[in-house]
Amino acid sequence: MGFIFVVDERFANDGTLDMPIDWIPGMPNMCLKDIPNFVRTTDPDDFVYNYIMEVSQECLNSSSIIFNTFDDLDKEVLQVLASKSPNIYAIGPFASLSKNLLEIQYDLLNSSLWKEDTSCIEWLNTMEPKSVVPDLVMGESVIFPRELLEEIKGRGFIISWCTQQKVLSHSAVGIFLTHWGWNSILKALFESVLLICLSFFGDQQSNCRYVCTTWDNGMEINLDIKRENVEVVVKEMMEGVNGQWIRQKALEWKKKAETGISLGGSTVTNVDRMINEA
Repeated sequence: MGFIFVVDERFANDGTLDMPIDWIPGMPNMCLKDIPNFVRTTDPDDFVYNYIMEVSQECLNSSSIIFNTFDDLDKEVLQVLASKSPNIYAIGPFASLSKNLLEIQYDLLNSSLWKEDTSCIEWLNTMEPKSVVPDLVMGESVIFPRELLEEIKGRGFIISWCTQQKVLSHSAVGIFLTHWGWNSILKALFESVLLICLSFFGDQQSNCRYVCTTWDNGMEINLDIKRENVEVVVKEMMEGVNGQWIRQKALEWKKKAETGISLGGSTVTNVDRMINEA
């Protein structure tokens, strides 16, 4: 099954991308802007689109398909996929499942190829609970002006690379400002950390839609970023009524994820089923 999304970018700012889509099986409450931009094309011969469709079809023909999610989180989508291929296994969140079940040293499972700086943990230890907003900035190593470091002293901390799971699980962290990569979402969800969305491309738009309108554990921020806009969203998440609701939903999803990776939970059951059937 495939779709071609015909969108003329000349109309991207006139509300066209806000057009509701109600014909994607298992994905209700979506808009055109929530679909990955690389499949919004007017060209049926587009290389990227056709490559994605080819790979997707090959996946459906596979003997087994493994998903880094859990049943409660993506129930509708998983049901649709299961109707097309019986050997669908939702065995996520991977990182949390490994930590819970594997009888080996968990630290050895680290997938990061970059040297990690753990000094931020010591700084977080000095902060009040749920008072810190972490962010991720991609780029080469830079030397920050001394004036900047003095200005944020005591209020902010900059490092080259950190252990994301340890940071998100720290009691001082309350909000994660993220681009909505799937691994980041799952790690934050498992730690009940609230999410602020800055989506750019790929699956990020779809992930953002689900977090903000289906799972209700985060808020989106306009890509036309201004400090006052960031301030409003952060204050609402930390202190506002919407923030209280989102925090409650985040706690509910954490409990569901923990249940899934516990013995007898859906994720563990799916792992057993995969081993016996694959």
